[in-house]
Amino acid sequence: MTLSDSTIEKEAPCSSTGTTRTGEARWRPSPTVTRWLGKIGSGVFVLWAAATVTFFLQVLAPGDRATLLLNLSSGQSRERTPDETAPINAQYGFDDSIWQQYLHYLQGLLHGDLGTSYQLQESVTTIIADQVGPTLVLTFSALVVAWLIVLVLTTLTAGRRGFWGGAGSFIETVNAGLPQYWIGSILLVVFAINLGWFPVESGTGLWGLVLPVLTLAIPLSGFLGQIARDEFARALDQPFVLTARSRGLGDLSVRSRHVLRHSVLPAVTVSGWAMGALLSGAVIAETVFARAGIGQTLVAAASSRDVPLVGGIVVFVAFIYVIANLVVDALYTVIDPRIEVP
Repeated sequence: MTLSDSTIEKEAPCSSTGTTRTGEARWRPSPTVTRWLGKIGSGVFVLWAAATVTFFLQVLAPGDRATLLLNLSSGQSRERTPDETAPINAQYGFDDSIWQQYLHYLQGLLHGDLGTSYQLQESVTTIIADQVGPTLVLTFSALVVAWLIVLVLTTLTAGRRGFWGGAGSFIETVNAGLPQYWIGSILLVVFAINLGWFPVESGTGLWGLVLPVLTLAIPLSGFLGQIARDEFARALDQPFVLTARSRGLGDLSVRSRHVLRHSVLPAVTVSGWAMGALLSGAVIAETVFARAGIGQTLVAAASSRDVPLVGGIVVFVAFIYVIANLVVDALYTVIDPRIEVP
């Protein structure tokens, strides 16, 4: 071996230890870290896109914003003179260029500032914080009830032939196609007005929460159930089912302890989307049952053209959607540790 060959051999990197030519270790993030960084980055992009669309809807909305703000605060709808609008334009920065306003808006979002309500003259963040509690209780309760319906109906009827299999599939199909407003109206008329079992106005009590929760949960259970049912039927044909039955487990035990875990994963995937859909549906439920919450606030803000409040609620819903999807991804490994989150 020559001197040059020996030198090359000493300077060559050692691939088995992952070191560089100087012997220093080269750090590389694990696939799990890389995957989660990508998901968090996607979530930040969704929030940025929602905030950007919201901002430009405010800027490009018909009418002068200073005039609109003055009319909302005074309760009088009329044209305003430049002398009247000048202080408002200076206070809110409406005279600045669009890009300056946009950067100021994003800077405010980073500090939790969603703007100021035109009509209420309060911070949008404060208004949402005051109203979001009942809405989150309603949406999370609806999601839990929807999943209870899915788990029971799927476990008892999925993969069966004859009456029970057909009945379960029929119920899910009907539930998935029912409009939330129609369900809420029927539940209100039958169980609140005619039978008097529940209050007509939901209020804040537990008993008044039942009908609004069912209004949101029934259509969602049909949608999730259709996804879980197809996967449940496929899982019944897997070898592990035959192994479980050979150990003497009964049909219900096999379904609930083994097959169900595999069948719900696709439905869990869309649960993050479901949270966003439930928050949107809360507008309907809160309107029908006169329930306080962010939905009622959104309706009132849209009616009065309170653009900052409407935009703030949109950004907040996008934030909940992102968080819900991250939680759903984390639940994958809880339900089945063998599965890696894509």
